[in-house]
Amino acid sequence: MRASSMLVLCLLASCSGREAPDAERTAFSSAATGTIRKSNAPAARPSLAPFVAMSSDVEVLHGNPDLPGQPFVIRIRELPGTIVPPHSHPVDEHLTIVSGTWHFGFGDRFDRARLAALPTGSYGYAPKGSTMFAYAPDGAVVQVHGVGPFHINWKHGIATLDDQPARFRFRRGERVSTSRGSGMIRQGYVSGPLVQYEIEGGPTGLFMAQERDLRPN
Repeated sequence: MRASSMLVLCLLASCSGREAPDAERTAFSSAATGTIRKSNAPAARPSLAPFVAMSSDVEVLHGNPDLPGQPFVIRIRELPGTIVPPHSHPVDEHLTIVSGTWHFGFGDRFDRARLAALPTGSYGYAPKGSTMFAYAPDGAVVQVHGVGPFHINWKHGIATLDDQPARFRFRRGERVSTSRGSGMIRQGYVSGPLVQYEIEGGPTGLFMAQERDLRPN
């Protein structure tokens, strides 16, 4: 789910195979596309040690998340530094942390004090209609299973740097410095007060950073 390279982002606004705007494809991470495979064939998939082991940022391991009444399993890779803005789903969501630590909380606004750290192997449950948010400081792989149709409803909407450039201080291609290192902006995402950028550089190659933490380089 990389925008030619997001959650948050994304758990997709719809994880079907059809193309969607970047803002919908970036629910969880900083990125967008990747090949979405829908299958009900028998499968065995080992767990992942490094989160970079996935072939794309979103992999549908089983089923079709778009189909009502049909079970699905999705595996999602989140970039280091990713904040997932407050959102809800019309169906129950079951989460298993495959790799890394996923910080998960409930509420209408992103609040670090309400995050619970879920290390590798942890399980989380979000009833349908509940508003949730998350944070992956060092990157993570999260597996989601449930019964479709699976969609994301953003509490404050979501837009990219390309969609609404006036809401961003920085531009695509600009070089910036962050606490994770220096790099080049590839994309930006805004949802309510949360403004973050996908940056290429630093020790992880790709990471996310909040606008308030960026400085021109």
